[in-house]
Amino acid sequence: MALLTAALVLVPLLSVGLNVFSGGTTGTWAHLSSTVLPDYVVATLWLCFGVGSGVAALGVGSAWLVTRHEFPLRRHFEWALVLPLAMPAYVAAYTYTDFLQYVGPLQTGLRHAFGWQRADYWFPEVRSTGGAVLMFTLVLYPYVYLLTRTALLERAGGLVEVARSMGLTPWQGFVRISLPLARPAIAAGVALALMETLADYGTVSYFAVQTFTTGIYRAWFSLGDRTAAAQLAMALLGFVVLVLAFEHLSRGRARFDDTTLRRSGTPRLPLRGVRAVLAMLACSLPLLLGFLLPAGLLLRMALVEGDAQFGARFITLARNSVLVAGTTAVLAVMLALLLGYAARVNRGAGMRWAHRVAGLGYALPGSVIAVGVLIPVTRLDHLLATGLKQAFQIDSGLLLTGTIAALVYACLVRYLTAAVQAVDAGLGRITPQMDQAARSLGHTPAQTLRRVHLPLLRGSLLTATLLVFIDVMKELPATLVMRPFNFDTLATQAYTLASDERLAEASTAALAIVAVGLLPMLVLCRQIAQGQRVSVS
Repeated sequence: MALLTAALVLVPLLSVGLNVFSGGTTGTWAHLSSTVLPDYVVATLWLCFGVGSGVAALGVGSAWLVTRHEFPLRRHFEWALVLPLAMPAYVAAYTYTDFLQYVGPLQTGLRHAFGWQRADYWFPEVRSTGGAVLMFTLVLYPYVYLLTRTALLERAGGLVEVARSMGLTPWQGFVRISLPLARPAIAAGVALALMETLADYGTVSYFAVQTFTTGIYRAWFSLGDRTAAAQLAMALLGFVVLVLAFEHLSRGRARFDDTTLRRSGTPRLPLRGVRAVLAMLACSLPLLLGFLLPAGLLLRMALVEGDAQFGARFITLARNSVLVAGTTAVLAVMLALLLGYAARVNRGAGMRWAHRVAGLGYALPGSVIAVGVLIPVTRLDHLLATGLKQAFQIDSGLLLTGTIAALVYACLVRYLTAAVQAVDAGLGRITPQMDQAARSLGHTPAQTLRRVHLPLLRGSLLTATLLVFIDVMKELPATLVMRPFNFDTLATQAYTLASDERLAEASTAALAIVAVGLLPMLVLCRQIAQGQRVSVS
């Protein structure tokens, strides 16, 4: 069963790869190369460069301030700086568009305050590549912040103290000691942010930025060209591979081990006066722009302008979202428990292979998985319908793509990784001696799992369920492609209404997505406030 689960995760990737070499490949690829492919490559490179630079600057700078300095509200900033992770990039894009457009509150206020007319001033266009970079940077920098903060806290305080004794200023010590030691963590955080950027569809589509994700959607739905969609999906996957290779090669042959035994924390440098104000301002801006302002704008639109569809329609959308997310979360935890326990009982090469393959899903953008799932599942759907019609005279319709089955499968492939990592962490805390004791008492492996491990894993299983549930609630690209006819979720509703410039009506669905995303963030904030180390999967 564990090997079968790994094979199901591989199906979308193999499907995309095989369809790249299907009929008509040469002509399709030549057409793409001469028309849209250069724009996709350039836009994607600009996005990666801008987002990578932005999240590194915000994440490393804020982590350095809260770990190496003491200033007013530092302890509050230490946990609050992770809150922008609860804000999906496409939701931030909708709210900032309403806030920054010509008839929005900001420009209207400027015109009233200074008596300006349209031709009297210039204002940057938010619906652009630069605007997309800004949205991704504001909501994804916590990946770098969390990993860099943990790396700076785990380094021995003696290293920084020795740097000070040698005459280095705090800034020089950071540049020459702390920053090089934290380089793997910074690279990992940037890689996570870039993978989220490459997987996004809502933001780039709404801002009309031509990337591979929008190209896949256009090739499949507008042109009906399966081969073109598969080729663009493989090209996008190539960018993901480059990001992962960058994260690996950035370490080079250097080693970053801390060989000292001392674990006492380094005394923080107290900041006063202007420096304290600047530190507070530097920590406030990412929090304000990445979470507080867009959340406040959503709340204002929902309460003041209102949503005409709020009521029965909203309940239906919420029910659909919970149905897909809940089903996926339960199945993901069951399969993760199967994979984790199989690897614990059987440590052979096959189980190691299955574990690694199951972890591939999160690195695949939702649009790639959607294309990879839709191609074979559609064929299987038609075979099932034909077989039932011929054998039993039953007109079953599309059993897989006509229901949420295919959508749940796509989400399961995408987010199984989160459940596997949470379950593995829980199993790792259970000593092997407990397995041996249970076996000596005559329990089979299944009985040992049921009577020993499951009671001890309740917290980890709940965490895994929560993580997958929230990720699926926010998922947009795969849901747009895989959803059955007349089946909308909160994410697709927010995207559809925002695309039609009905931002006030989209605010309720968007606000619900943000509220659900806050749940794991509050748990994470609590861990940080208690001084615990945290990790990002």
